[in-house]
Amino acid sequence: MTFLKTVLVAATLITAPLAASAQSALNEILSSGVLKVGTTGDWNPMTMKDIATNTYTGYDIDVMTALATDLGVTVEFVPTDWKTLVAGVTAGTYHITGSASISPARAKAAGYSDSYFSLATVPLINKKDADLYKDWADLDNPEVTVAATLGTTQETQVKEFFPNASYKIVEAPARDFQEVLSGRATAHITSNVEANKLIAQYPQLMIVPVSAPRAKTPVAMLMKQDDQVWINYVNTWITLQKDAGLFDALAEKWQLSN
Repeated sequence: MTFLKTVLVAATLITAPLAASAQSALNEILSSGVLKVGTTGDWNPMTMKDIATNTYTGYDIDVMTALATDLGVTVEFVPTDWKTLVAGVTAGTYHITGSASISPARAKAAGYSDSYFSLATVPLINKKDADLYKDWADLDNPEVTVAATLGTTQETQVKEFFPNASYKIVEAPARDFQEVLSGRATAHITSNVEANKLIAQYPQLMIVPVSAPRAKTPVAMLMKQDDQVWINYVNTWITLQKDAGLFDALAEKWQLSN
């Protein structure tokens, strides 16, 4: 190798990390002063949109506001839905998402932060059907229609949990629990976090008293898969905030059932 080639190779090795850093979302966020967060606004108590004021509240919203504060920037919540959640990350529509269940399908296209919370899946029905459905197996028959929302982990789970039942997959802004309320579906499945909020809001609904919830799943934030600089920053922040008690305090504030 000639002296010139040796110098060029060395220069490339030295500048490569700097170039990767310069292309990171972290640098863009710090430069623009804005952290763009993709959020669906339809997952109580994680992210809830007030259409009248175009504002958001919830556990996720508090987490992301705290992240933006520590970055020294303003947070901007970008509307998205479950079926386009990953696409918005990969396209750069937003720098990060709020909480999303960790799944192999999503991990094929996007990167995840470390997890800071976990949830499990439970079925809900109308109270009038309480005597008919007492466990998972009772719902797995051809006379039952189970609803799920397009793009959610429950869309996959409903087919796995109930191979003998019929399915009704609805697309946002419609929600699966509305199918149960209207009688168009027998049951729907959702996280234990949302289930407890739904039965408080809609007294006609109930959680099926299953022997145990299924599919305990960690949740995390989605980011671009190849942006290790940004992922490293967020993971460091999560570690520090776990020790500081942020996630425990917000779980208590929003009465999350884990």
